Amino acid sequence: MDESLTDRRPDSRLLSIPSLRNLRDVGGCGPVRTGLLYRSARLAELTPEGARRLAELGLRTVVDLRDPIELGRFPNLTHDWEVDLANFPLLPQDGRSHRDTPLAEVYPLIADTAGPTLVAILRRLLEPGALPALVHCAVGRDRTGIVIALLLALLDVPDEEIVADYLLSNEGLDLLEGPQEYVDVHGTVRLSYPVTPELITGVLARVRERHGSVAGYLADHGLTSEEETAVCSMLRD
Repeated sequence: MDESLTDRRPDSRLLSIPSLRNLRDVGGCGPVRTGLLYRSARLAELTPEGARRLAELGLRTVVDLRDPIELGRFPNLTHDWEVDLANFPLLPQDGRSHRDTPLAEVYPLIADTAGPTLVAILRRLLEPGALPALVHCAVGRDRTGIVIALLLALLDVPDEEIVADYLLSNEGLDLLEGPQEYVDVHGTVRLSYPVTPELITGVLARVRERHGSVAGYLADHGLTSEEETAVCSMLRD
């Protein structure tokens, strides 16, 4: 493998590929195997060089958690990189806009409604040849952060490691020094603020309170015990 693929920021798990923000291997968190599941921001700014380097990671599937409006305005770029693009909108597709909703309200909403989507994503990853895979949303922090946190909890990763991986997005999005400007799907300039541990621990607590465990949450939304075992066997050392 090209050594450039493993370029990391100093003392960080973040991987450095030009034109792709907030990229890292989910592997290495607890017992999770490396080289199978990655997370990042959207691929809408991906350059041919960035696509080449992602291809060299062996990625077979890109799971996009954005809604159709976002996907239409900022489509993923592949530059002839042969990869399966799979769209699984994580927020409810009920015609409402959530762009002005505080994160403290969006996170519980996702926890309450995203169970069927998360089960569908896991089934997609279980398909032959689906891995390695990349999961992303717009900036790879909120929707991606929730999906990865719940998956890590299913794989018995300790909560403190889940939180540490989640908070790494503050570094990956250059938010350690404070808010940064970004342009939303409607072309409006907004501010992105650093996230805090309480956002993701609140999701885990809510799921566990209502379903007993993350495994129970997924089972209540249709994941079979055989599928859970297959996911754990596939991703865990």
